Parts: sequence; C-alpha cells; structure tokens
Amino acid sequence: MVPVLSHTVVASDTRAPQRRLVVLHGAFGAGHNWRTIARTLVRQRPDWSVLLPDLRLHGASQGFLPPHTLRGAASDIATLTQALGTRADAILGHSLGGKVALRYASDYPSGLEQAWAVDATPAPEPHVGSAWQMLRTVRALPPEFDSRTDAAAALVRGGFTPVVAQWMTSNLEQVGRRYQWRLDFDALEELLDDASAADLWSVVADPARATTLHFIKATDSDVLSSETQQRLRTTNTAGGISIHALVGGHWIQADNPNGVVGLLTEYLPSDVAGA
Repeated sequence: MVPVLSHTVVASDTRAPQRRLVVLHGAFGAGHNWRTIARTLVRQRPDWSVLLPDLRLHGASQGFLPPHTLRGAASDIATLTQALGTRADAILGHSLGGKVALRYASDYPSGLEQAWAVDATPAPEPHVGSAWQMLRTVRALPPEFDSRTDAAAALVRGGFTPVVAQWMTSNLEQVGRRYQWRLDFDALEELLDDASAADLWSVVADPARATTLHFIKATDSDVLSSETQQRLRTTNTAGGISIHALVGGHWIQADNPNGVVGLLTEYLPSDVAGA
C-alpha cells in the first residue's frame, strides 16, 4: 500500500471553496507551521481551501521508503491529492518545499494554475545555508536530552536564534523520561542532497509550461541571487514568471506573514465575482 502524507485541510466555514492551494513547508518543518497563514488566507479568499501536508520524513509523515528525492516528494503530493479526490489548483513551497513545488509543477502540470517558490531557487546550491547548518549541528549533539529546554539551549550554542531553536525542538518526542529526535537525519540528508544538487531551470524555462510561476524574494536573504532574478526576468514562457520582494529574512512566513497573505490574496486566480 502506498503511504499517504499526514495532512490537514483549512477552509472557510462561510462558503464552499472552489479551488485548492497546497502549501509545503521547508526542511525540518511541518504543515502546521503555515496554519496561521492558511487560516488568514481563507478568510480573505474563501473561494480557496488550503492543504497542509507534512512532507516525507517530516512531522507525522515518517516511514517513507527511499529513494528520498524531490521527484519522490512531488509524487507524494500527487498521491495525497488523489487519495483526497481533489487536485492542486496552485502549489506553494518554502525553501525545500519551494523546490518540491517546482518539481511538482513539471511532473504534474494538469490543472495546476500557479506554483509559488518562497525564498527558494531553481539553481543548484552548495551544502550551505540554515538547513545544512541545522543538520550538522544536531548530529554533533547528544541523541537524547533531559528536556526540550536543554535541546533548545544546545541549538542556541550551535549558532541558532532562540526562536529557531525552540521551533526545532517540536521535532523531539518524549521516550520515557528523555527526549529524542523523531527525525531520520540520514534520510533527510539524502533528500537535502538531492534538493541541493537539483537544477530546476529546465522546469522554469520550459516554453510550453502553462503554469504561472511566482517567486517570493525575502529582502534579507541571499537565497534568490541577483543573477538568478535577472535570469528569471528574461525567461519567456507561456505561463509567465513573476518575482515579488517581501521585507524579511529566509523565514518570511514568520517575519512577514501579512505580506505573504497579501500576495496570495491578490494573485490567486478567481473566476467568482467579489472573491
């Protein structure tokens, strides 16, 4: 039996939505990281519902078999929507999730109107950045902790802010009187390695691509380089490409949630008057 991603659905309680947005979190995150944005969005755009899955190897979506790749993660989304009897009319992903979203747009374009990459690049990347720093840090720490507070303090000593450290401890589970990571870091490294090596320019530059691509550039992050932005601006495809700058750092959903909601409220398609 093909496993199905753990997920939640957020929808307006005032009207039945006509379309569905799939939102994908970043490395070491979970679907609930975007729940507040999803709830705000469906109040602004009740014609849309939001599907919040936990990507493979994240949150409650454990036990998925290798190979752990962007293509496998995109296939998981397709399996989930099929199991729910729905489809993705738009997909948005942050960081790692943004790369999965681009892969999904290439592999499952039918009915997909938009794909959003939030502080994610289509270009291959070296093994640097917050996700790789986190992976190296947790591997240097003990496998167990007396408390979440102890784990957070260790992460702060490893160079992370208290907010990020506290967020990461949501990946701990209590076993007896101790706390252990629920994540398979070896498998996650395989997924991160594939994502870092992926060259998604063929997806972006496909002249036949009908899906509109939206890239959100966090002003305080260098993930989406000026060279990449220029290449995006000069790429001509049937679906078109837009770049939006939002004030904030890489964790833009925490730094500027209203900005993210504002963009989605404005740009998500609507064929319903007054939506």
